[in-house]
Amino acid sequence: MQIFDLTGRRALVTGSSQGIGLALAKGLAEAGAAVVLNGRDESKLAAAAKDVPGATTIAFDVTDHAAARAAIDAFEASTGAIDILVNNAGMQFRAPLEDFPADAFAMLLQTNVASVFNVGQACARHMIGRGSGKIINIASVQTALARPSIAPYTATKGAVGNLTKGMCTDWAKYGLQCNAIAPGYFDTPLNAALVADKDFSAWLEKRTPAGRWGNVEELVGACVFLASPASSFVNGHTLYVDGGITASL
Repeated sequence: MQIFDLTGRRALVTGSSQGIGLALAKGLAEAGAAVVLNGRDESKLAAAAKDVPGATTIAFDVTDHAAARAAIDAFEASTGAIDILVNNAGMQFRAPLEDFPADAFAMLLQTNVASVFNVGQACARHMIGRGSGKIINIASVQTALARPSIAPYTATKGAVGNLTKGMCTDWAKYGLQCNAIAPGYFDTPLNAALVADKDFSAWLEKRTPAGRWGNVEELVGACVFLASPASSFVNGHTLYVDGGITASL
């Protein structure tokens, strides 16, 4: 269906050398987009690009506002428009809240929240001039729910959900659609320790109505929808892809 066709669009996916970011990059490429992979490690990006047809790479630190803006501006000037941005870069750190290291909290804020602002603003400046653009922020089931030992992470993902609403409120009038995808529990490198924990996996399977971990490929449909003309009047929305965990007590 042409309404989901991304042919002729260019998509930048941050934190896309592995996990959810790489899966979304592959899916966007399959839908016709020219994909640009981002990360800090150029060798990892080069390896990932081999798995994404036609992909190019752009290495910069998403937590550095000046570096992000310079990289986006240079890319737009030399290569062309970024029509779709997927703000996927993120990190996790687990510790009891009473013992949570202050430096880890600061790092979570920079990686999970400031990066969305940094890259989102840099891309939006160009999208506004063109009168169109898609920004997709990767939130989390923790945008709505909390669990022990990850309170600061939960705070950052709540912030991503609200920043998405703010982006919509400021930028929809310029023709941008700004939305978020909130994954539930997916089998990714970020969750490797939890996947390996038999007790946690048993709890998760019982807690989730779908009865299992998610597979990263199951996020692709939501991403393609939000990146495509099919979502032209969807704005400021957080789409939960979580096997029903936020719907059930």
